[in-house]
Amino acid sequence: MENLYFKDMECTEKIEVSIDTGGWKLLVSRMDLNDYIVKYVNYLLIEKNLSPKSIKAYQSDLNMFNDWLVENEIETVTEAEIYLYFNTLSHLNLLKDSTIKRKYISFKGFFLFLAQKHWIDQSPLIHFGKRFKTAKRIPKTLPTNEIKRLLSAPEHDRNRLKTAFSTRLSIRNDAIIDLLFSTGIRIGELVQIRLKDLDLRNRVVVIFGKGRKERLLYLSSKELIDKIQDWLKVRDAFDPKDDCLFLNKYGNGLSIYGIEDIFCKYKEMAKINQSATPHYLRHSFATQLLENGADLRAVQEILGHSSVSTTEIYTEVSVKRKRAVLTKFNPRNRLETSK
Repeated sequence: MENLYFKDMECTEKIEVSIDTGGWKLLVSRMDLNDYIVKYVNYLLIEKNLSPKSIKAYQSDLNMFNDWLVENEIETVTEAEIYLYFNTLSHLNLLKDSTIKRKYISFKGFFLFLAQKHWIDQSPLIHFGKRFKTAKRIPKTLPTNEIKRLLSAPEHDRNRLKTAFSTRLSIRNDAIIDLLFSTGIRIGELVQIRLKDLDLRNRVVVIFGKGRKERLLYLSSKELIDKIQDWLKVRDAFDPKDDCLFLNKYGNGLSIYGIEDIFCKYKEMAKINQSATPHYLRHSFATQLLENGADLRAVQEILGHSSVSTTEIYTEVSVKRKRAVLTKFNPRNRLETSK
């Protein structure tokens, strides 16, 4: 019987999980684990070319496991400790199932890396995945009237601004909000767009998705093109330090946190769903494409999903919305012909 603690999760309860730890093969010592985490992070950065946000998430998951080992005075890591760790996470009930599954994915990649480097014989998680399958969550979207208000908010804001600097920021923000909805890109993808990735003459932009996978998107909205052109006219006033399309007030590339702040500002101005995040625009974009008759495979390519099963979740939103509309507004519902 093991007594386990999670100090960093502010849990004062002592959790007891029974598991047979006899006969398990030693994987690594805790000291080696520290070194391996550093090597893995460098691998993700240099060879896999993952985004800083993704790398930070993987590193955080692995460091949390290492902290757990320290807190519970565990010096060697076997398969038993890994199983015990995940059982404990589930038992504590402080994390969402989706979060636990993400941690499992982090571990799976890490131990596969160690096996490929021959630092361990094989990954201990080869037959461990089915325990953490989670139900698909229906994406949250914004209604059309709220999207319209959000898209109009920067221009309304600009009409009351008094300084040239504030006006330029508003022009930038206008292009950002519209680009997010018009293309359905992630904010992590938006901040990676460089000037060389944009071709307004042909109305296309190169997007680098997860794993630096490249896709080409067409900018179909004339209003969006105009907003980007307006931004490019004032961009040099920010004294650019690099070639990122969107800059902060210091001339450096805008961060995802900057995008979130911009969205939050106009979310409040437009008086839309206060729990909304920038990702709602991506969900809304995808759902409306399908509602308007777009092919599922085409939507998959536009969104940059590696699997069509990820895109299929939006069909559930589309069908659900159509069902609600037909239930409420279908004229046939009001015509009684039977006697």
